[in-house]
Amino acid sequence: MKFRAFMLCSSIAFVALSPAAHAKLSAPEAKMVATVDAEYERSITLLEKLVNQNSGAMNFPGVKTVGEMMRAELEPLGFKVEWIDMAKAGRSGHLVATKAGKKGMKKLLLIAHLDTVFEADSPFQTFVRNGEQAVGPGAGDDKGGMVVIVSALRAMQAAGALKDASIEIHMTGDEEDAGDPIDVTRAPLIAAGKTADVALDFEGLSIDNGKDMGVISRRSSNSWKLEVSGVTGHSSLIFDTTYGDGAAFELARILHRFRLELPEPNLTFNVGLVAAGQEVNVDTDGVRVSAKGKTNIIPGLAIARGDFRTLSEEQSARVRGKMLAIVSASAPKTKATINFDPGSYPAMAPTEGNKALLARLNAVNRDLGLAEQPVLDPLKRGAGDISFVANDVDGLVGLGVYSKGDHAPGETVDLASIKRQAKRAAILMTRLSRGE
Repeated sequence: MKFRAFMLCSSIAFVALSPAAHAKLSAPEAKMVATVDAEYERSITLLEKLVNQNSGAMNFPGVKTVGEMMRAELEPLGFKVEWIDMAKAGRSGHLVATKAGKKGMKKLLLIAHLDTVFEADSPFQTFVRNGEQAVGPGAGDDKGGMVVIVSALRAMQAAGALKDASIEIHMTGDEEDAGDPIDVTRAPLIAAGKTADVALDFEGLSIDNGKDMGVISRRSSNSWKLEVSGVTGHSSLIFDTTYGDGAAFELARILHRFRLELPEPNLTFNVGLVAAGQEVNVDTDGVRVSAKGKTNIIPGLAIARGDFRTLSEEQSARVRGKMLAIVSASAPKTKATINFDPGSYPAMAPTEGNKALLARLNAVNRDLGLAEQPVLDPLKRGAGDISFVANDVDGLVGLGVYSKGDHAPGETVDLASIKRQAKRAAILMTRLSRGE
C-alpha cells in the first residue's frame, strides 16, 4: 500500500520520542482548536437539522434530502459535490465530495453515512437537547459523524489548511441496510480506496472504561442459510433405515457441531432463525419464517439462518471451510446445503499501517493535552463501510461523536464530543495530508 511505508516510519519515530520532545500545537493548529470551540453551537444546530429529517435507509427521498443538506455545507468549503443514484441497487444513493488540493499532498478519504435505522414510520423522529446531551434518531450514528467532518473542515479552512488539502468524502446512503448487489452499491467507495493514501471513518467514538479508544480494525459480517431435507413419514418410524433421522434432527446435529468445532479467537457466530416441519417457507426479505407440521410426522424440511463475524478475510475463508465440512457429513437419509450471502461486509484487519496511523493520532492527542487512545478490542466493534477499502489503504475508525443506545429509540449523543473529535480530526487530517 502506497502510504504504509511512510506511516511505519512515522510510527517508529513516534515511539522513539520522549514526551518532552513532542511539538506543541502550531499557530494554525491553535486556530483550528479555537474555531471548533467558537462554532460549537453552530455545529449543534446543524446536527438538529440533520436529525429532524428522517433518513431511514428505505426512505429514499429522505436520504437524498440529507445529502442535499450536506451539499450545502461542503460546496462553500470548496468541494465539488456529486449525487450518485443507486436505484439499480434498490437504494437511494451516495453523496461524494471531492477537492483536488495541491500537487504532492497525500489524499485523504473520509467515510460517513447519510442513512439511519429509523424509517419514516418509526415513532422516534425528533431531536431533543438536554444540556450537553441530545436524543434523536441517528444523532450519533451517523449524523453526529457528519457534523464532526464539517466542523473539522471549517476549522481547517479558518486556519488556511484546507485550501491545499486533497480530500474525497463518501457519505453512503445505505450503510444500515446495504443495497443488492453490494458490489454495485459499494463500487464508488471501493474505487476511491484504490487512489487514497489514508481512510478515516467518522462513525462513533468508542469509549471503554472511561477511556477514548483507538479503533484500527472492524470485524466482518457474513450471513448464511442452512437448508436440510429428509424423508418424511409417521413419527414411529424415525431412525428406521428407510426413514433415517429426519430434517429436524439433522439440522440440530449441524448446529451443535458448529457450536463445538467453530470457536476460535476473534470469531463470533450466531443462529438467528430456525424452523422445521412438513412445510417451511421464508419470506423474500429472509427475516420471517412459517412452518407447518404435526408431532406425529417426521419433518421433511428444516432451515436455519445466521451470521458469523471475523477479523480477517483469511479467517472468514477458514470458517466457511469448516462449516461446509460439517454440513457435508449428512446423517442417514438426509441432505443438507449451506449458502453464504454474497452481500457480506468484509473485515478490516489490524494491520501495522493502521497501528501507525493510531500512533499519529496519539501524537495529536498529546499536543492537545488529551489522553492516549489505546487499541479497542475488535470484539467490541461491528462491521462498517471502511472495510470495503481496507485491503487498499490504511485507516482509522471512530472519528465521529460518542453516543449511547444506537439503533434504538432513545439514541443519545454526547454533544461535547463534537468538539473533542473535530479538533482531533482537523489536526490529524492537516498533518497527514502534508505527509508530516
